[in-house]
Amino acid sequence: MTLATRLLGAAALTLFAAPVFAQAPAPTAPQQAPVTVIHAGTLIAVPGQAPRRNASVIVQGRKILEVRDGFAEVPGARVVDLRSGTVMPGFIDMHVHMRGLDDRMQARLQAATRDYEDEAYTAQVNARRTLLAGFTTVRDLGNNPRLIFSLRDAIDQGMFAGPSIVAAGQGISVSGGHGDARNGLNRDLYHVEADRIINTCNGAEDCRRAVRDQIGLGAEVVKISATGGVLSNVAGGLNQQMMPDEMKAVVDTARSFGRKVAAHAHGVDGINAALRAGVDSIEHGTFTNDDTFKLYRQTGAYYVPTLMAPAAAVADGRRGALTAAQYAKAQQAAGNAEKSFARAIREGVKIAFGTDSGVSRHGDNAQEFALMVRNGMQPMAAIKAATVNAADLLGKSDSIGTIEPGKDADIVAVDGDPLADVSLLERMGFVMKWGQVFKLGGQRQLTAVD
Repeated sequence: MTLATRLLGAAALTLFAAPVFAQAPAPTAPQQAPVTVIHAGTLIAVPGQAPRRNASVIVQGRKILEVRDGFAEVPGARVVDLRSGTVMPGFIDMHVHMRGLDDRMQARLQAATRDYEDEAYTAQVNARRTLLAGFTTVRDLGNNPRLIFSLRDAIDQGMFAGPSIVAAGQGISVSGGHGDARNGLNRDLYHVEADRIINTCNGAEDCRRAVRDQIGLGAEVVKISATGGVLSNVAGGLNQQMMPDEMKAVVDTARSFGRKVAAHAHGVDGINAALRAGVDSIEHGTFTNDDTFKLYRQTGAYYVPTLMAPAAAVADGRRGALTAAQYAKAQQAAGNAEKSFARAIREGVKIAFGTDSGVSRHGDNAQEFALMVRNGMQPMAAIKAATVNAADLLGKSDSIGTIEPGKDADIVAVDGDPLADVSLLERMGFVMKWGQVFKLGGQRQLTAVD
């Protein structure tokens, strides 16, 4: 129960239970938010800059109050001893799907029996796993709008443990494209879906309508499917599906509402068209050419590589968890994401961390770091992609992404040196979000929201 709730509860009891002529109680001084001091053996306060040794992070309530050299002693403060570890800003995953079962085979087998409530409870579990893995903020790029916006709000209100969520609602797709829920359905189910679909569009005017519909439901970012996708049950490859005038209409409409646009894009033609249309990020970015990297530099768009997703999809295909159309596209994509990622590093493209969790298992998000390093990125640059760069792409650099006074106390730590062994990030030892400790010594801390 929050302080505000307790105070409101006390006021309500006084109003309804006290005699009419009773003297009102004297006002009490507001309580100070509790203080926590984190003693960091190594502190990566601003990823991309040199780490600090033997430093203290002083947290009061939700915010970072101060960063000091040495191991500070603050009277009455809780001390968290992380002298043997490396302390960093909470990680940000820029591409997740919180809804649904991780196991694609089980998802297919149970599809006819799962209802909205099943999906909501599963999303809650996925959110907790993600937070405990060290990801204190995520961008959800495709979900049932009511489910994801309700989960976002419940977490923000302290009802559930989970990361802060920036959500797109449903991704916008052309009819028959990646994101059209009717693909591959029999005639009865097709008409059921058709009656409730608002995220598909055809032509620039209709795509403007689709953007406004998602924003009206609560979308904070707009996602489009510029190309085919691996897990849509439709043949036709991974090439461009949304036309340039449709993409431009989406971008212009989103801008008028102050929203950024993320473009799911695999094929090079769709990637380049989306960049020319002015999108803020390319998701996946599997196939590229010389023009692609020129456009990245010209537009300043971010690349969110999601290297975990192709391997997870191929593994699902091998065990029969994908349809024939899906498996063919998974095989087509396999290996090419890594090649484009390696070149993006050489070309100096802005890169933000993303996993496409939901294709891979929620809670395994940090495995992306090792893939990034294996394909040419330095560990510090990978950490920066999941903090400083991701915060910039979200437009939230004023509140997250670094450990500095005035910012949210989203802080994580691992034992040892992740700059020497980036796989340590897969074994998160400490997680704090908004000043509350959710994991300490590698163990989940029970809280009121658990």
